[in-house]
Amino acid sequence: MYVRNVLQSKGHAIISVSPENSLLEVARKLRENKIGAVLVCESKGRMCGVLSERDIVIALAKHGASIMEGLVSDFMTESVYTCSLDDDMEKVMEQMTSRRVRHLPVVDEGNVVGMISIGDVVKQRMAETKAESEALMTYITTA
Repeated sequence: MYVRNVLQSKGHAIISVSPENSLLEVARKLRENKIGAVLVCESKGRMCGVLSERDIVIALAKHGASIMEGLVSDFMTESVYTCSLDDDMEKVMEQMTSRRVRHLPVVDEGNVVGMISIGDVVKQRMAETKAESEALMTYITTA
């Protein structure tokens, strides 16, 4: 299975924020959309980072609650790992595990076209395992 297939079923919706948004605004956006990370995009739509729940928790632990008025640009992850539509999900899983990230923007020809989360990876892997199990059961009962 490829990233392309996962996005076809889950959709290509991208939630983004500005580097000038406050952490509190982003925390509300994460809650409203029931997601764990957002893309940070400049005014022309170019991705300049990612801000995750983990980034917010780290900021809170280091600086206290007053940091929630701080700017996204001060706490976002700027070195963003990405994947492509043609990456297989096993590669994505390995990349997330080795780099200890839970969200990967999907880039196609320089444009962000979606976001893959660890939840998407787990859901896809569970579906594959179920299909393999059913195929084995069918094979065993018909052999």
